[in-house]
This record gives sequence, structure tokens and C-alpha cells, in this order.
Amino acid sequence: MTSLFQILMLILDIVWFIMIAHIIMSWLISFQVLNLRQPLVAQLWYGLNRLLEPIYAPIRRFLPAMGGLDLAPLVALIGVYALRIILINNASALV
Repeated sequence: MTSLFQILMLILDIVWFIMIAHIIMSWLISFQVLNLRQPLVAQLWYGLNRLLEPIYAPIRRFLPAMGGLDLAPLVALIGVYALRIILINNASALV
């Protein structure tokens, strides 16, 4: 069971890292540090969007419209972190 727990923690860590990379990249694109006309930047951006849209879409349906502010990544980050805390606190029950 500890192997399953470690695999779940690894998956959550990878999701956390990908979400942080997506958030930072969105800021860099918004402040025009990165340009989507560059092929590598565009491929990374669209790849991250396709990867994270299944997580963000249900959250966006739940959240009220905030104009140009997208809080779905923040809610998803909090959700991943909360799930990680729940798993860590209940690790002894899994063993």
C-alpha cells in the first residue's frame, strides 16, 4: 500500500508542477515577455492548455463570472494541495 501512496503523491506533485508552470507561463504571456508567435512557446502553451483544460473546465462552470479574472487555476491548486494533505494525514490508514 505504501507504493500506491507514493505513486499518488508523485502524480499530485507532477500535477502541481504542471499547474505552476502554466500559471507562470500565462503571466509571462500576459506581460509580453513570451510571444505565442514563437513555435516552441506556442507548442508549450497549447500543450499545457490541452493537459489542464479537463481540470479547469468543471471549475470554471462552478465559479461565477469574474470578468477577465480566471480563478480556476487557483481553485485547482488549492484542491490538489488539499488532496495531498488528506492523503498525508491518512497515510497510516492506508498501510
